[in-house]
Amino acid sequence: MIQGVDTPANRQLAWWRWSGFFLGCAAFFLSFFHRVCTGAIAGDLQREFEIGAAALGTLGATYFYIYGLTQVPLGVLIDTIGPRIILSVGMTVAGIGSVAYGLAGSLGTAAAARLLIGLGVSGVFVCTLKLHANWFSEQRFATAVGVSNVSGILGALVATAPLAWLVTQMPWRQVFIAIGVLSVLVAVLIALFVRDAPAPQVKRVAAGEWRGALKAVAMNRATWPPFWMTFSMSGAFMTLVSLWMVPYLVHKHGMSQVEASGFSAMTLTAFACSVPMIGWLSDRVRARRSITLACSIAFFASGMIWLFAPAGGTAWFVLAALLSGLAGPGFTLAWSVAKEVNPPQCAGMAISIVNIGGFAASGFLQPLVGWVVDDGAGYAAGGSGDAYWLGIAVIVGWMLIGVYAATRLTETHCRNVWQPAGVMR
Repeated sequence: MIQGVDTPANRQLAWWRWSGFFLGCAAFFLSFFHRVCTGAIAGDLQREFEIGAAALGTLGATYFYIYGLTQVPLGVLIDTIGPRIILSVGMTVAGIGSVAYGLAGSLGTAAAARLLIGLGVSGVFVCTLKLHANWFSEQRFATAVGVSNVSGILGALVATAPLAWLVTQMPWRQVFIAIGVLSVLVAVLIALFVRDAPAPQVKRVAAGEWRGALKAVAMNRATWPPFWMTFSMSGAFMTLVSLWMVPYLVHKHGMSQVEASGFSAMTLTAFACSVPMIGWLSDRVRARRSITLACSIAFFASGMIWLFAPAGGTAWFVLAALLSGLAGPGFTLAWSVAKEVNPPQCAGMAISIVNIGGFAASGFLQPLVGWVVDDGAGYAAGGSGDAYWLGIAVIVGWMLIGVYAATRLTETHCRNVWQPAGVMR
């Protein structure tokens, strides 16, 4: 291949690069839709299965449980056999799970189906970032991650107010059956039109060496501050937006479900606008830590506004939604740092370990907030509204972990700084 020359070989490589990029974005879209959708149909689920807030939180969290548990095994598989196969098989499994969710006749069946969805999409993120690492230069990696994240946020956005409106026009079950069929179609396209890397540049961990490689990544102290970043910021963001923001605004501030979903949609819209800009800015100024720290502080400030905005203070809620969305993407730079402080061929393992943080936190926080709401409703002076306020306070306190973790990140200046003897500081 001759760089910068329009040749058939270069055109073919460009085709594979961008087909992988856009099909990864399509998988991202569907993955985020499932991640966030519970909040928009919370009322339907509670009525259909006759459940309270704690059970609803557990149902929403089943996605995160399996997602978090599978990250390291999938990271190993992605680094050894490549992302294309994992991504295609995963989207097929997610499609089957989505159809089963739409057909579920009981809470137990719905939880099992959502578990299957989480299993299927659990490799989407790491597969997509591994493809980016293989097809884009290090100086463009965060930008590629940011742009592809927009597709995920669009999926999450569709799962807020648009989904809340759609299920007033048709049964929620039909929506999930259709999403399942679409997921299988995407899986087929990925199998046909995605390649793991430019053929001469494929770098994989040998099948017999994965244990040592995984141990090296896990023992690298520079891997763990990015983990705690996603544990705090990603966990808090997804718990707030995907499930508890809408019930909080409904019960504490008297909004309708559609009106409250509009604020979660606003948050996700701001996130979608911010995430590519944060990646681009980081690549442009060649800085990771300072940008992440600023975002973590601003994100905590947005949480305080959610808590203390006065009743009827629409302008304050708009500010909180915009600031949450604009600052929340700061945690996305944690994946870039994880890749840059570990061997290039171990990018999948490094990203998967860091990615566990957000899903472990979401799987813990979602039912924890539900438990606080159910338990607090009995003694909170303002009834259920104040109980939901206590639940949101738990999420806001969680955000402080990210502020500290940001101060501990390795500044890589957008280059791989891993050395066999350790990480250069």
